Amino acid sequence: MQIGKDTVVTLTYQLTTLSGELLEEATLESPAAYLHGGYDGIFPKVEESLEGKAAGDELDVVLEPNDAFGEYDAELVRVEPAHLFPEEVQVGMQLEGASEEGEHALLYTVTDVAEGQVVVDGNHPLAGQSLRLQCQVREVRVALPVEVEHGHVHGEHEHPH
Repeated sequence: MQIGKDTVVTLTYQLTTLSGELLEEATLESPAAYLHGGYDGIFPKVEESLEGKAAGDELDVVLEPNDAFGEYDAELVRVEPAHLFPEEVQVGMQLEGASEEGEHALLYTVTDVAEGQVVVDGNHPLAGQSLRLQCQVREVRVALPVEVEHGHVHGEHEHPH
């Protein structure tokens, strides 16, 4: 069976930086599955590249920042007074907050705490980076009607909601 709209695709993969640093992987013991066909379960460029492939096929694709986590946006770095944060605030913590315009929630990472100020960064940690995804298609099946209705894969004998 070939990958197409409303198929469930099971993959093993390695996501790395272009220099080869392993960022994430899905193995034979713990493969990844997504609903194919524009349901936002995988990067659009990867989904497009997998279209028409079948079990056993391999893919090696470079993702530029706009294909993955976006360009780094310096405007998403904010310096705020420490009194706006919990007392235990420390570098590495992640906090949810509104964008400058207040339009949507962002996940901010604390990057510095000093002199009564807290620096938070709303960029994804991999923003601005080109990445490499190497994967192998392990299985392709027709999606269940409930998976298509919900827009995602359901685990074997379980429902993730």
